[in-house]
Amino acid sequence: MSCPALFLKIKHFSDAEMLASAMADAVVSAAHQVLDVRDAFHLVLAGGSTPKRSYELLRRKDIDWSRVHVWFGDERCLPLGDKERNDVMAEEALLQHVPIPASHIHRMAAELGPVAGAEDYCAQLKQFPVMDMVLLGMGEDGHTASLFPDNPALHDARDAVPVFDSPKPPPERVSMGLAYLNAARHRIVMVAGEGKKPAWQQVKAGASLPVALLREPEWYSTLA
Repeated sequence: MSCPALFLKIKHFSDAEMLASAMADAVVSAAHQVLDVRDAFHLVLAGGSTPKRSYELLRRKDIDWSRVHVWFGDERCLPLGDKERNDVMAEEALLQHVPIPASHIHRMAAELGPVAGAEDYCAQLKQFPVMDMVLLGMGEDGHTASLFPDNPALHDARDAVPVFDSPKPPPERVSMGLAYLNAARHRIVMVAGEGKKPAWQQVKAGASLPVALLREPEWYSTLA
């Protein structure tokens, strides 16, 4: 069940650049806290333009990348190397610029199709039932990752789920499931762009959009 704005943990920023900078700093802080007590920091990346800027800023941050594992909240069912894939964006913005071991980059095999791709990621996630930090965005319809309103994937209890008939192209995707996202230790949702204002108002009013079903996220928003 979602919560009205009174109960939401919202950090407001004057523009997307400040939001991206704050998110990069939050990743650094979380990584340091986790790596002080455990051997590895497990980070789930989001797609989109606002996260991309954060990833670019993370290149220059003080993080022990040899102990970081990177995961993906969702992926589009496109061929490997396609410019529209989230892992390609993350590679170009961040991963190829930092000394992270290739074995620590856990890509979704979405090129296999939604069903096989989701099964493959479920098998990988079994070894790591709880992520340390999940970065997420919000779409203009209130979706997050690739969990869209009124789509069966939203109610699929598996750790990774196949997505069909996405209202945004491409129609086939793989996404972390809502329950798995909610099991993470920390969730940040980025909200930027005037086109998202109607959905943001609905979230603050308590509407049960997919993004509002996340458990106690920290909201980073450029919208009032």
